[in-house]
Amino acid sequence: MERDERPPIVVIAGPTATGKTGAAVDVALRLGGEIVGADSVQVYRGFDLGSAKPTAAELRGVPHHLIDVLDPDEPIDAMEYAALADRAIAEIASRGVLPVVVGGTGLWLRALVRGLVDVPRVDPEVRGRLEAEADAQGPAALHARLSGVDPRAAARIHPNDRVRVVRALEVYEQTGRPMGELRDRHALGAPRYRALFVVLDLSRDELTVRIGERARAMIEAGWAEEVRSLLARFGPDVRAFGSVGYREMLAHVREGVPMEETERRIVRTTRIYARRQRTWFRGEPGIDLRTTAAELGSEPGIARIAAWQESARGGTLSS
Repeated sequence: MERDERPPIVVIAGPTATGKTGAAVDVALRLGGEIVGADSVQVYRGFDLGSAKPTAAELRGVPHHLIDVLDPDEPIDAMEYAALADRAIAEIASRGVLPVVVGGTGLWLRALVRGLVDVPRVDPEVRGRLEAEADAQGPAALHARLSGVDPRAAARIHPNDRVRVVRALEVYEQTGRPMGELRDRHALGAPRYRALFVVLDLSRDELTVRIGERARAMIEAGWAEEVRSLLARFGPDVRAFGSVGYREMLAHVREGVPMEETERRIVRTTRIYARRQRTWFRGEPGIDLRTTAAELGSEPGIARIAAWQESARGGTLSS
């Protein structure tokens, strides 16, 4: 028997507004952990209200890594996030503390826990030809073509999502294999960490109510003023302004969209985003537990994680 030296981590994921941060804080407080963020907007300084960035009061003294680590004009992708998270996890684990990774950015979590699918780099010639075809025929025509060669990828990608449709087609043209097949092979590989992967969710009606209440609270807390300040400092083209909620609030600030209509748009797009997140995590391999924040933070929920933590501390691999 060979000792498994991969650090054990707890991952708490799920759609927006399902109470992930609160649950992570409960786990960290009870089991001696520190939080590592996995949110593609909270990573940026200044994008606070609209990303539901946790306050000091909400963190209740628990250290939180990988929030406020980049200026909004600094780019980051999934591989770069994984490298930052690797360093944070290694530092936390070196002190005998449990890393609790929390967030809803599915691709970042996949990159951290399993690595990314080994797909070919963009071929400018193939990309240019597919882009030209999308211009001439429309993205729906390319999506129909994708359905013929990679129906599983087509089922996950909206017909109007031109970027992902083009990428899936170019991967197929370069490899001769559907993206779904490449992902299946990737899923069979060993994860990068010993992870207890928890996905939180709520019923659709409960989540709808929470999204609406949270949007109203963010607006009342001064979300528009935050966007005005960020706009003055960084301009309108930083990536985080394209995220759900910020895109709509930016239109309010720059174009005068009435706040009532802005709030309605934020709630609608957030619900759509939550639906996409739910679909993502439903198809993600290696999920150990699907529950709610309340159940995870209960005595039985904490006891389950504590038992896994104890087992992981003495974990071994067969040689």
